[in-house]
Amino acid sequence: MKPQVPTQYSKLDDPLVDAEGIEETSEDDLWFLPGPIEVEPDYLPPRPRAELPETAVLDDWRKAEAGNAARLARVASRIGALDDRLHRGPEGWRLRLALIEAADLSWFVGDRIGPDRLALWISMRLSGVQDDTAALARVGWAVRRLTGGPGPEVDLSAFLDRRDPENMANEAEPFADRAVGWLDLMAQAAHLHSITRACMGFHLWNLAGLGQQDDRMEAAVTAARIAASEGPNLNGGAIFAPLAMRGAGGLRASGPPAERLQRWLEGMETACLTAMRHLDDIQAWSARADNMMAPLSGKTPPALRAVLTEWPVVSAPMAETLTGASRAAVQRNLAWMEAQGLIREVTEQVRFRMWRAMP
Repeated sequence: MKPQVPTQYSKLDDPLVDAEGIEETSEDDLWFLPGPIEVEPDYLPPRPRAELPETAVLDDWRKAEAGNAARLARVASRIGALDDRLHRGPEGWRLRLALIEAADLSWFVGDRIGPDRLALWISMRLSGVQDDTAALARVGWAVRRLTGGPGPEVDLSAFLDRRDPENMANEAEPFADRAVGWLDLMAQAAHLHSITRACMGFHLWNLAGLGQQDDRMEAAVTAARIAASEGPNLNGGAIFAPLAMRGAGGLRASGPPAERLQRWLEGMETACLTAMRHLDDIQAWSARADNMMAPLSGKTPPALRAVLTEWPVVSAPMAETLTGASRAAVQRNLAWMEAQGLIREVTEQVRFRMWRAMP
């Protein structure tokens, strides 16, 4: 029997399979090492989103206009018809529509200024104890810009009357620097229809750095003026396109440019038709009031009728100021018109009563 010779164990003597198994097992046992980097959660803050180039923005709105060409032509014809109606109507119609549009826009932006409060503020600078004078001033600015003055593309800073409070004492105008990008983009979109440019400018307002105060009233009034900028509207015509009459759904900001322009056109068409029907009603009322008030003598009846044609609601102090008649004459004629069914008292209170025409 041969004696057993001790042999020394070496890993090199193991087959390759055993070596791979050992290596695989050892890696599985390394539980304390971090996992692969691709499965680690990303705790870094999101990177800033890359801005689209101006050419891409213009291309999107160009395609949106092409896709809504038929409705765009129809809305443009509505604005043209409104412009013609205002040219042929009395001068006060433009102010009347501006007051209604500004009041409706105030509800869109959250100020909720009614026609009665707005009429008192515009005509006599009167406000109630609970009235927000800053909101009244914003809506009053809207009425002024919707009734006259140079357009926003001539001098945007002057049109908006915007100043940065921290730079009031400086001669420099930082707002003008912020507005350069928006104005340049609007200039590059000169080939688009004014209605399309108005919609684009409204939706790019905040992105251009013009909405730090979250004042959508400025953007809406600017867009309303741009939308009507191609018509012959310098002498009594439509210097703005209605946007908010019968609802401001067209101003809702969501979806791609094609959807936004479609809503914009739908809302503008509804607003233009509402304005035209309102003018038809007030024209019929004026003719009826003229016939019924013909037997009355003096200057107060025709002056009061003109005031009620121009203003959506009228109070006795307003009528006294606007007509130049005495308080007694104004109250006597208002009472007569109310008895004849020409006007209706809308406040239903003893003091600070207001009336409107009854078409």
